Amino acid sequence: MAILETKNLTVIRKQGPLPDVPFLLIKEKLIGKKYDLTVIFCTPEESRLRNKTYRDKDYPTNILSFPLSDTEGEIYISLSTARKDAKKFEMSYRKFLHLLFIHGVLHLKGHDHGSTMEELEDTNLHTFFTERV
Repeated sequence: MAILETKNLTVIRKQGPLPDVPFLLIKEKLIGKKYDLTVIFCTPEESRLRNKTYRDKDYPTNILSFPLSDTEGEIYISLSTARKDAKKFEMSYRKFLHLLFIHGVLHLKGHDHGSTMEELEDTNLHTFFTERV
């Protein structure tokens, strides 16, 4: 099990290492240092069950964001679903994970899908993601 606990951020993955994403930097820039965020990497089945329970959609999704209060939230990410979806978006898996995390945090901040959210995603992706050579 891999766990990162620091400064109002907990990241949990049951199997394997944590992905190479600057979780803390993104969290602090987009929702602040005092926001308590838990990120959980889950299986597609766990994602499907949460998606069905909370959104009435019976399929696994790559990310789900749950604001618990104005200062606390949870994000669930299915890495295997994200890996498949990265191809659909013609992105590297690593870049797509950055985009997904930014996307999830923007939802916690109260943004809905649309052009404003897409602009914020693009801007922040350029800020936080660099391609390795």
